[in-house]
Amino acid sequence: MIPEIGHFALVLGLFVALVQSVVPLVGAQRGNLAMMEVARPASVALFLTIGVAFVALTHSFLVSDFSVSNVYMNSHTDKPLLYKITGVWGNHEGSLLLWILILAVFSLAVAVFGRNLPPMLRARALAVQAMITVGFLLFILFTSNPFERIDPAPLNGRGLNPLLQDPGLAFHPPMLYMGYVGFSMAFSFAIAALIEGRVDAAWARWVRPWTLLAWIFLTLGIALGSWWAYYELGWGGWWYWDPVENASFIPWLSGTALLHSAIVVEKRDTLKSWTILLAIITFSLSLLGTFLVRSGVLTSVHAFATDPTRGVFILLLLAVAVVGSLSLYAWRAPQLKGGGVFAPVSREGTLLLNNVLLSTAAATVLLGTLYPLFADALNLGKVSVGPPFFNAVFVPLMIPMIVVMALGPMLAWKRGDALGAAKRLWLALVAAAAVFAATYVVAGGAWTDVGAAFGMGLGAWLLVATGVEWAERVQLFRTSPANSLKRAVGLPRAAYGMSLAHAGTALLVMGIVGNTAWKAESIQVMAPGDVVEIGGHSYLFEGAETVDGPNYAASRGHFILRDEDGTALARLDPEKRQYTSPPQTTTEAAIHSDGITDYYAVIGDPSPDQGPGAYVTRFYHEPFVPLLWYGALLMGLGGVVSLTDRRHRVGAPTRARARGAAASAGGAVAPTGASARV
Repeated sequence: MIPEIGHFALVLGLFVALVQSVVPLVGAQRGNLAMMEVARPASVALFLTIGVAFVALTHSFLVSDFSVSNVYMNSHTDKPLLYKITGVWGNHEGSLLLWILILAVFSLAVAVFGRNLPPMLRARALAVQAMITVGFLLFILFTSNPFERIDPAPLNGRGLNPLLQDPGLAFHPPMLYMGYVGFSMAFSFAIAALIEGRVDAAWARWVRPWTLLAWIFLTLGIALGSWWAYYELGWGGWWYWDPVENASFIPWLSGTALLHSAIVVEKRDTLKSWTILLAIITFSLSLLGTFLVRSGVLTSVHAFATDPTRGVFILLLLAVAVVGSLSLYAWRAPQLKGGGVFAPVSREGTLLLNNVLLSTAAATVLLGTLYPLFADALNLGKVSVGPPFFNAVFVPLMIPMIVVMALGPMLAWKRGDALGAAKRLWLALVAAAAVFAATYVVAGGAWTDVGAAFGMGLGAWLLVATGVEWAERVQLFRTSPANSLKRAVGLPRAAYGMSLAHAGTALLVMGIVGNTAWKAESIQVMAPGDVVEIGGHSYLFEGAETVDGPNYAASRGHFILRDEDGTALARLDPEKRQYTSPPQTTTEAAIHSDGITDYYAVIGDPSPDQGPGAYVTRFYHEPFVPLLWYGALLMGLGGVVSLTDRRHRVGAPTRARARGAAASAGGAVAPTGASARV
């Protein structure tokens, strides 16, 4: 009965979404306030209906109702409670329902917290958001029903993919979807602005919090997925330019560009048309990522569906969204008035260059990801585009961007002094040179170490420059400590958020460069008592034992990690697990970290022909990997701090409304300009 309630709630949600997508839009066109206000209760009703459906599916997983096909295919009675819950979104149908729920959550958030938005803009944005929801509800109801029944009901289920039975994967998909779907709100605001024919500083101030929120979740979601791949798959890597990894990274790049472009619109009332286009492209790339994951055109541990019918439906949805929005943009964008001019050397100029580099990087990664698919579809043969291509084209684009990230905040708006900014960054330049020289000498002084030393110096340049920029803001050492403290307390939180995000980027760069350059690997067969040395440390193999888990059996190895002096640092117990439902083998790495370097051990298959108790083992020396996680967390924290800035919460400029005329006209309302309230 409960699955039927969930299914009925989805159908009811479809009709609510249809009302929300039509009535407020017509009301905005006619200037009818009553019709525009329908968007708010409709958003609440839509959230409730989708919420009921999601709770119904979760209940089916919790009670192991195997009469529901989705539960039968992705759950088992032996599965721990956490993975019964995460099984709800660990499959195509459930993850799609989660996607729709998040769409409804964002719509509800705008309806509840967007009271200071102009009624016309709010009504149109919520209507566009509802149109997106209609498309996905049609998709789930006609091709991916999560409540489909099986008769007779099986006694037990097939179980969840063991690779997904991990705490990291329990939270990775929801965070990633919050990022993907969050950009739908920026898209909805962009389409609403195009319909209204108005983009100004107020619009940018309204759209920035939603873009920033989506960026935070996507940043942390990608980092969490990378962390999961690092410790769960047992290959010692954290990024492989997998097509499905790229599917999340591409909208992150364009979303980062959108975030910076919106700043220019807000501060200088320029780059309006470009910002609207970025909002459209970013969400379109999120939809493209959905198509890649769910169409069956890619084979990946991350991919869900392989049904061609679903792929065609998503492709149609993608085509309608992209073609429709770009057609509207082509029609209305020329009517958007341009803003103030600015010199190439200025804060706006560096942000524009940032946009160009990020957009080019996104296009490059997109091309590398899609080219093999096009080649295969056109019978041009099987083509593989892997890390060598992406590293060769992506890295050169990021170098100038990092240089500009340090210079940009030091420049004035409209017209800046590049030489003056460079002079104020002398400490950052000295730090970069010192790190370059020290790294080069410690690494051995070979020509092959020049690139790595340069990368570490580049990270130091950005890190120190970020600190210098903050010191300049508070006039550190240029005025009294009390005055500097007062200025520091008075700085906008958005300024602190920018500093944290840029510092996180610097750590991320240093982590990537250091690990790529100096990672070491050792693969061998070991018998109990054998010792292997790698990275200045040794691993003593004490043997292995068989252990039983909740729904698996495992071979657990025991290693003692020692430093150069022979002092025991840690006991490492990696596992090789064999799951029964469904039958699959997974690797659980054991990792010891000192905060800068990870020591990584993996146990493989037994090798009895090499002696009793012998096993294949792998060890990885992973320098600077922790900097990746520090950097990603710092970037996310920077976004959160910036989001708490009062200007993002209650300080958006409001447009004056002809309330008296609206009341006398029976609820009609028309915007008459922008007020000066901040």
